[in-house]
Amino acid sequence: MRAPTETWSSHLAFYLSVAGAAVGLGSLWRFPFLAGQYGGGLFVLVFVLACVLIAVPLLTAEFMLGRRGGPNVPGAAGRVAAAHGRSPRWAVVGVLGTLAILLIMTYYSVIGGWVFAYVAAYASGATAGLDHAGLTARFAALLADPWRLAFWHALFMAAAAAISIAGLHRGIELGNRIMMPGLFGILLALAAYALVQGDAHAALAFLTKVDLTRLDGELVLAAIGQAFFATGVGMAIMIAYGSHVTADESLPRSALIVAGSIVLASVLASLLIFPLVFGFGVDPAQGPQLAFIVLPSIFVGMPGSALVGTLFFVLLAFAALSSAIAGFEPALAWLMERWRLRRAPAVLLLAAAAWLAGLATVLSFNVWQDLHPLAALARFRTATLFDLTDFFAANVLLPVGALLSCVLVGWRLDRARLAGDFGQHARIVSIQLALLRWICPLAIAGVLMSALSA
Repeated sequence: MRAPTETWSSHLAFYLSVAGAAVGLGSLWRFPFLAGQYGGGLFVLVFVLACVLIAVPLLTAEFMLGRRGGPNVPGAAGRVAAAHGRSPRWAVVGVLGTLAILLIMTYYSVIGGWVFAYVAAYASGATAGLDHAGLTARFAALLADPWRLAFWHALFMAAAAAISIAGLHRGIELGNRIMMPGLFGILLALAAYALVQGDAHAALAFLTKVDLTRLDGELVLAAIGQAFFATGVGMAIMIAYGSHVTADESLPRSALIVAGSIVLASVLASLLIFPLVFGFGVDPAQGPQLAFIVLPSIFVGMPGSALVGTLFFVLLAFAALSSAIAGFEPALAWLMERWRLRRAPAVLLLAAAAWLAGLATVLSFNVWQDLHPLAALARFRTATLFDLTDFFAANVLLPVGALLSCVLVGWRLDRARLAGDFGQHARIVSIQLALLRWICPLAIAGVLMSALSA
């Protein structure tokens, strides 16, 4: 089995990088949206339990596949399986994850471009004086202009590629050493500001009240789905990052750090958003509008609105970039090993391909907004190319890949040989493997069936 060519320079560098890969745009506005929709404190509690009982063992399994399988991510699971006397066709785990993150990158970069556009708008004062109607019109104008969207899409992709080209130590590690402390510092400052300017009492009461009468299957599946997608399970990113981990690194501890960073970012984002939406009487369950229209509309009437708005979108930019640079790694490792490409050409090739494919998402918001390729199917009657790409990557490839990971690690690999990867205590190892065998597959199957039947 081939050893990784590079390892993380320190435990801290690894922790910051995996946290950066996991804490993305979804954690900063999708979590508050779901918490608002599903009753606040109860959703938070179920989400935390899902992170511990589902995300942590899955992340540990992916780190293990990377550390044992080597840097060629699409083939890592197959090499681990072969070493345990199983079929190398288990490489499908890494293949599905790599394909999923490549598809996600094509539209994630477009949304990252929106964030870049708003950083520039706030920093230059272009949004000064705009009310809710003006901000709504500005966002609509951005989406309606394919040339502007393509430009910001290209700028975001170029920024992520520039960091990735610099390599593991001078690029990914250095970038996350700057962005992760910056992200959490800005998030903490904005949360404190929101608690002072908004309705802190209502927000804290909403986020801490656990109303068990609202507990149902829909809420549980929503919380599991958020934990599943927020931690990046199934995207092959953690397999890629795990391939650079040294033998003395505790994989369960690393998985707990990832899950903890997600919970912390989600709670801080809620403390930023809920005091404002309760204080100003608006609905937090508004998806992308929450970040690009609703919150900026609230900022307008607050002290230091220009600075607050700029910091908010810098925060989102850090979250988007730290996740995007991780998204290059699975396919990048394959190109470098399989085709003997140097890192810079491989990154440029991937970035160019993802940018070109991302133009389908760009056009889905304007020129092709009325194009619905699968309109003959009721489930996808109004789905654009962007909607279809997102659905296939997030609701099919990711859960199927994660489900196969559970089967491989929980049932097909030699348990005795996995003990060191899943902890030093037999009981801890037994608990994690039991979760991978039973609880994680059931939870993933539930999320998958819920998405397909929606």
